[in-house]
Amino acid sequence: MSESPAAASPYEVLGVSPEATSEELRRAYRKRLRLTHPDVGGRAADFQAVQVAWERIGNPESRADYDRRRYPDNEHGTVHTGSASGSSGSGSSAGSARASSAATGPRARMYGHPGGHARQRYLELLREWVGRGTVIDDPYAPQLVRSAPREIRHCLARALAQESTAHLVSLLGIGYTAWHDVLAGSHPDPIDHVVLGPAGLFAILSEDWGASVELRRGELLAETLRPEDRPVHEFEDAARALSRALGVRFTALVVVLPDDALSDPLAVPGRGRRPTVVIIPRSRLVGLLREGLPGMDRGSFEKVFDLRSRLQDGIRFVTD
Repeated sequence: MSESPAAASPYEVLGVSPEATSEELRRAYRKRLRLTHPDVGGRAADFQAVQVAWERIGNPESRADYDRRRYPDNEHGTVHTGSASGSSGSGSSAGSARASSAATGPRARMYGHPGGHARQRYLELLREWVGRGTVIDDPYAPQLVRSAPREIRHCLARALAQESTAHLVSLLGIGYTAWHDVLAGSHPDPIDHVVLGPAGLFAILSEDWGASVELRRGELLAETLRPEDRPVHEFEDAARALSRALGVRFTALVVVLPDDALSDPLAVPGRGRRPTVVIIPRSRLVGLLREGLPGMDRGSFEKVFDLRSRLQDGIRFVTD
């Protein structure tokens, strides 16, 4: 079970409330085992997640220990630490990335605020959840994050994912330019990153659903995604809107996920004028942006320079 902020809690995996009795918990566990067992058509990842959830809260001792770590003393988890130092489990990744990127050496040109929109949304939803007027000393306190609803946790996980991607892109060097939190023309969803380099022009979606994913009929599925969620199609629509607004064509659309979400890259072949969608673990991102897609011609310096000027003039940010 992933430790991402977006990962389902053991109670969510078993489909019970944290106030469930031991008997209700046991019945839910047995039911979920039957429904997710591979012999009856279930997914092996879901079956394993059910067993891990039971290990965490299946007996009184382990459940009490989990609840002590997950739920703070008051109802909504509003802990008063007086310091952000306790946020190492959720909020400090951005600080680590910034510290690493402060090293000397040529960096990619970077514009915009990676993760800014997702973090702002996280803070807005968190304040609504705890109740307006409630003082939150540290919005990234681990206990508070773990006790928040999944929708709120996912916003934070997305912000961290975007910040991690931006850090990797920044290390590519002066031949690359990146724009973050980009307005996608008339589409309501922004593009997390637009990256231009010798290998082409890429639109990038940085995600973290706190679970392993699989590709089925051109769409991503995960236990933490709702049946109606269509992240690949929505990403394609946003990228197409931005492409029309700027008068450019993307070399590929890239979905970047944590390494534990998938082991090998996945791809949705391009259709007509639609570019290929590549779903990759984060550790493969730098290689893709440097080498491009197999069999693809690398652009000339002049072409990249001209395209960069057009993008710089046309791109608008969420915070504009």
